[in-house]
Amino acid sequence: MTGLFRRKDFRATAFAVLLVWLAVWGIAGCTASAEHKKAESPPVDSVTLLFNPADSAHKAAQLDTFFRTLSQTYGFNGTALVAQYGKPIYRGAFGYKNFDSYDTLTLKTPFQLASVSKQFTAVAVMQLQEKGLVNYDDSIQRFFPDFPYREISVRSLLTHRSGLPNYMYAFERIIRDKDKPLSNAEVVELFVKHRPGIYYLPNKKFNYSNTGYFLLAAIVEKVTGQRFKDYVAQHIFGPAGMTDSFVFDGSDSSRLVQVATGYVGRRRGFRPVTDNYYLEGVTGDKGVYSTVEDMFKWDRALYSGKILKNCTLEEAFTPRHADVKNYFNYGFGWRTHYAPGGEPLIFHAGWWHGFKTYFMRNPRDQSCIVVLSNVANNHSLARINIAQAILYPQRANFYLRRPDTTQTE
Repeated sequence: MTGLFRRKDFRATAFAVLLVWLAVWGIAGCTASAEHKKAESPPVDSVTLLFNPADSAHKAAQLDTFFRTLSQTYGFNGTALVAQYGKPIYRGAFGYKNFDSYDTLTLKTPFQLASVSKQFTAVAVMQLQEKGLVNYDDSIQRFFPDFPYREISVRSLLTHRSGLPNYMYAFERIIRDKDKPLSNAEVVELFVKHRPGIYYLPNKKFNYSNTGYFLLAAIVEKVTGQRFKDYVAQHIFGPAGMTDSFVFDGSDSSRLVQVATGYVGRRRGFRPVTDNYYLEGVTGDKGVYSTVEDMFKWDRALYSGKILKNCTLEEAFTPRHADVKNYFNYGFGWRTHYAPGGEPLIFHAGWWHGFKTYFMRNPRDQSCIVVLSNVANNHSLARINIAQAILYPQRANFYLRRPDTTQTE
C-alpha cells in the first residue's frame, strides 16, 4: 500500500486504490436530497453507538499511510487528528516545531490557527446574541458611533458582506512603528481617522474579509469590557476544556514559548516568518493558538450545549450566499458545504505567517478532521480530500474530484 502512495501521480493513485476499496466493501452511494434540515445533528449517544472498532482500525491504517506519505514525499510538517462517531481514530505528529533547535512536534504543540480562529469569534458574538447584548442587525455605529461606514451590520461582518477594505493592507504605509503589536481598538481608530476606500457597497456581495472579523472581536471587547483573549478563555476555552489553547494579542509573549514556529521557504532552507509583527496583536480574524487534541475537544463541546444552544449553532452552519458556489458557501465563521445525500461538511482553512490549518466537522456522523501545519511552502493540505475519501469510501469519487477546500479566501 505504501508503495502505491509514493507514485508520482498521487491523486490518481489514491483514487484508483479507493475505487478498489469501494468494490471490496460494496457500499452504495447516497441519493437523498441536500436540504439543510437534513443537517441536524442526531443525538450524541445514538451516533457513538455506531462506532465500529474494526472499521476504524482499517481506516486508521490507511490514514497513517496517507499522512506518512504526505510528510515524506510532500513535505508535510505538522499534526493531524481524525475522528468519527465522536471518537478519535487517528492521531499523528510529523516533523519539527522549530527547525533550529530540532524540537519535534507533539500532539500537545499549539499552532497559530490563522483563519480557523474566525469560528471562535463568531461563537463569541453568538453567545452575546443569546444573552441579548448583541443583535445581528445592529449597526457598527451602535458600538463605535464615529465609525465612518454606514449600512454595515453585525450580520454583514459575520457573513463577509461588509465591503470594507482589508486592514492588513489599508494602513501599511501609515504605521511607522512596526515592532509594536496593534490592538483591535487602535485599528478601529485608524479606520475612523483615515477612512480608506471601500471595496464595494455593503451587503451587495460576498467577499472574504479579515476586517469584518477583527471588528467582531472589537465589538465583543466593547460590549463585555474584557480583552477578547480573556473573554474567549472564560466563555469558550474553559467550558470546552481546551487547556492548551489561548488567544495571542501581543500582550503576553511568554505564551509563545511552547508554540510551533511558522516557516516559509524551500524544503532545505526554511526561514521563520517574523515580518509584519505589528499585525500579531489584532485578533478575531486570527490569533487563536490551539492543538489538534484541543480542537477535538472543541468539536465535542459544540454538541454539548455548553457553548451555544443547538438552534443558535445551526444558524452558523446555514449557507448565507446565493452568489457563492456550494463548495465555498459561508455561514457565521464556518464555510458550509453539502455532500451527496445532504451530508453537511462544516469547515474552514487558515494561512498566516507560515501556518496552514484545516478543520472540518460533519454533524451527521460527528466526525472531524484537524490538520495543523507550521510550514506554508508546500501544497500538502490541498490533498486533504484524500483523507476525506478514506473516511467516507462510499463517496470517494465525490471527494477526490471536488475543488480544493483548504483555500483560505
